[in-house]
Amino acid sequence: MGAGHAHVLYLDRASPVHRLPPEVKITAMVAFTLAVVATPREALWAFGGYALLVVVVAGLARVSARWLATRALIELPFVFFAFALPFLGTGEQVTWLGLHLSVDGLYGGWNILAKGTLGVLASLLLAATTTMRDLIVGLDRLRCPQILTQIATFMLRYLDVLVGEARRMRVARISRGDDPRFLWQLRGFAAGVGALFLRAFERGERVYLAMVSRGYQGRMPAVWQAAGAATAGQWLTAASVPACAATIAAVAVGLS
Repeated sequence: MGAGHAHVLYLDRASPVHRLPPEVKITAMVAFTLAVVATPREALWAFGGYALLVVVVAGLARVSARWLATRALIELPFVFFAFALPFLGTGEQVTWLGLHLSVDGLYGGWNILAKGTLGVLASLLLAATTTMRDLIVGLDRLRCPQILTQIATFMLRYLDVLVGEARRMRVARISRGDDPRFLWQLRGFAAGVGALFLRAFERGERVYLAMVSRGYQGRMPAVWQAAGAATAGQWLTAASVPACAATIAAVAVGLS
């Protein structure tokens, strides 16, 4: 249980970005995203500058463009909505290839597409260079509410246990002739989900009682304290990207 956990998005690389403490990477990602969101949608050039910053960080982190593009497909539902806005918008219209498109809809779709894509890419870079355990450590160092970090810690520790339990229940169903691919067997699948929830709840109760009996008082032991907090140099290094993004956003706002 105490072993380190990675996750499917983490890439084990030896890069300057990987070596940065998690709290500075989390702060840099949030600050970068805020700068992107604050940029006027009409400043098309600014989003090119943000994309260049993402490319530079991805290169330093040794994260390939193919890896980013594949994982960024998670935003496809929002992309479809963005492409529909020019046809659904009202106000001034323009004609392109025989299609009547709304100007406000075009800007709105571009706004969603550009800012959403940059935010997703920034989040993917954070996930690719930081393990799940380090993310929790970084949030705790940034004084995130204890209840949130502890819930995330327990989820991380017992997610593999629940996945294994669900896999064993699925094998048991299939060995008894159940095939969850068919709609009329949905009842059995739902019953299995309910049983898994009850087992998870009971396991959580037992774990909590065991922790209390061993002196748990609402806070997990800070086993990462020996690693030390981020230095001023590391904060300055990580701040270079959001500083560039903030400069671009300030210029874009000033020109709008």
